[in-house]
Amino acid sequence: MTATPAIEICGLTQRFGEHVAVEALDLTVDAGECFGLLGPNGAGKTTTIRLLVTLLPVTEGTVTVFGLDVGRRAMAVRRLLGYVPQQLSVEGALTGRENVAWFARLFDVPRRERTARVDEALTMMDLTDSADRLAATYSGGMVRRLELAQALVNRPALLVLDEPTVGLDPVARDSVWARVRELQEQYGTTVLLTTHYMEEADALCDRVALMHHGRLRAMGPPTELRAALGPHATLEDVFRHWTGDQLAEEEKGGLRSVRSTRRTAGRMG
Repeated sequence: MTATPAIEICGLTQRFGEHVAVEALDLTVDAGECFGLLGPNGAGKTTTIRLLVTLLPVTEGTVTVFGLDVGRRAMAVRRLLGYVPQQLSVEGALTGRENVAWFARLFDVPRRERTARVDEALTMMDLTDSADRLAATYSGGMVRRLELAQALVNRPALLVLDEPTVGLDPVARDSVWARVRELQEQYGTTVLLTTHYMEEADALCDRVALMHHGRLRAMGPPTELRAALGPHATLEDVFRHWTGDQLAEEEKGGLRSVRSTRRTAGRMG
């Protein structure tokens, strides 16, 4: 018997007025897979994710999460999700622990389990020692790990990461990804991510899909996509082959820099 896919998207189309942000998208993500959704700004990645996590209504096509239709079973779908958006979701005036505790209440984690769940999420992201500091004092890498802790407090079956390492230096990025890999290994969590860093996608993803102008252009394991272009091709070569667009520049900084970077990224789609 075939296992239920973590994500199944069929004929998904999303319009904003006359602009078609996503066009006739078909996509399946297997349970336990790390799947990368790649493409330049404006490709339709973030719109697809917002539809998936029930932040936008599906008007054409179908989207299911572990067999649950996101339109008809939105609340049930949300209980299965952990979501780290491009836009900053950390409140700098609260401590790390208070931020995660707020998400525990938001996700309706049972009151008797909240303290243990918060501690578990902070420990998983290596934030126990800094948990009672204000988030405003955190570095960029710590902010992203705190957002992951927030997303993990309800023990999601599907973790959705929209540009999870934007604005981080390479060391901070490595730290974030080490913890995502541990999460997959320990709990079999399905991960859907978007990123402009092709080396991340190549190293982390079982499969990737390339979108451009709202349409799916290529999909498969990074090794196969690279091999199709030649023996020395990189995933960046694959990206440029299908889109012709330039990749995002790396940026560094703490909470203020992360907020500014993500605000810009969010405006560009």
